[in-house]
Amino acid sequence: MNSLLQIRGLAKRFTRGAYPAVNDIDLDVLPGEIFALLGPSGCGKTTTLRMVAGFERADRGEIRIHDVLVEGGSRTIPPEKRNVGIVFQDYALFPHLSVLKNICFGLKGKPKAEQLKLARAVLQLVGLEASADVMPSTLSGGQQQRVALARTLVAEPDLILMDEPFSSLDPVLRENTRAEVRSLLQRAQMTTILVTHDQEEALSFADRVAVMRDGKIEQVGTPEEVYNCPQTEFVARFLGRTNLIEGVASGCMAETDLGRLRLDRTAWGKVQVSLRPEHLSLIPPDPRAKRPAGQIVDRAFKGHDITYCVRFPNREWIVHTDNRNQFKVGEFALLTALEPAVVLKSEAGAEPAVALGAAD
Repeated sequence: MNSLLQIRGLAKRFTRGAYPAVNDIDLDVLPGEIFALLGPSGCGKTTTLRMVAGFERADRGEIRIHDVLVEGGSRTIPPEKRNVGIVFQDYALFPHLSVLKNICFGLKGKPKAEQLKLARAVLQLVGLEASADVMPSTLSGGQQQRVALARTLVAEPDLILMDEPFSSLDPVLRENTRAEVRSLLQRAQMTTILVTHDQEEALSFADRVAVMRDGKIEQVGTPEEVYNCPQTEFVARFLGRTNLIEGVASGCMAETDLGRLRLDRTAWGKVQVSLRPEHLSLIPPDPRAKRPAGQIVDRAFKGHDITYCVRFPNREWIVHTDNRNQFKVGEFALLTALEPAVVLKSEAGAEPAVALGAAD
């Protein structure tokens, strides 16, 4: 499938001699795809979005939308001619205009009757047809977000850009609004780029995620791929808690402090691997075991699961279990891996990941 958005060698530096805000990134976004740029503050994700929108000029590189060059070399197409829609963090609704008139504002130049017809149709799409004549201030934050999205959709852009659109909502409303907006975008088959620093938001909202750091893209993949199979220590840490382990690999196994671990790919020599807390489990001590038990030093009950901190002589491990796996602080337990450890670094290189079972 041809990409709707193509970015090649894109770079931006705001101050001479400063570290690049965006540093030679390549990116493809497919038609109808919801794509997330995820990373900490200052990683370059918003600058990338602003260059796609046309609000910032690139120092070098190219941006193509539907294979049309909109940024590159001496050529730059102004924002209003790129057919790109923007959903702002603060919604940017006009407080003195009704919901319907806010949406019609994006249709200037069309006959009034056509404006009203299109605006009412998109209001029905976002489930706010009953609120057409009310003022934005009377709506909840989630409803205002849907109005902002409707105003963007009614203009039929090729691409929608969303910069931290849910950050001003409280946690419960944020989750519900996120699910509603994702459903709307999927029904409209609208290609979308979301910028966020929120890992849960990116993983639950996007079809694919690009994890950014220091102006570069560290990894691109589906939410499952970047979470379960991180390629770097930064990705492993940034996407959630993890246990980083040193060991010595020989093929698909490694000797570690946890014992022999099965790996997600073959590797040799010294390795660094990652095991998510939920990929570990606790079992009662067994005198026949060839490895020592650890002591539970902390326990956090979270309803649907429990987080344990397990102390061994040389380190502590974080373990997430379901709420039926009950251990008390002070008790001893053995750790066992439920999934292969993910190879992050290998002294002698590593083969591509393969499907392997859990540890012995």
